[in-house]
Amino acid sequence: MCLGIPGKILEIYEQHGARMGKVDFDGIQKEVCLAYLPELEVGDYTIVHVGFAITKLDEESAKETLALFHEMGVLDEELAAEES
Repeated sequence: MCLGIPGKILEIYEQHGARMGKVDFDGIQKEVCLAYLPELEVGDYTIVHVGFAITKLDEESAKETLALFHEMGVLDEELAAEES
């Protein structure tokens, strides 16, 4: 399916010259490339698609979307697909 998943940035760091971050997707944490959005800060929410942060998102919208994904049963499936 490959949905963009909202997550909260917990940590920002450099890795091999790229701006990276640890992002929490409602309890599931993943490493994400933040290079396309240099304005993102710890505590911000972002939509992540195939390991890249692609847009900043407000907290309310992020939580609503995560709740909907849980209802649909696709959150775990989508996050596991990113690892493939």
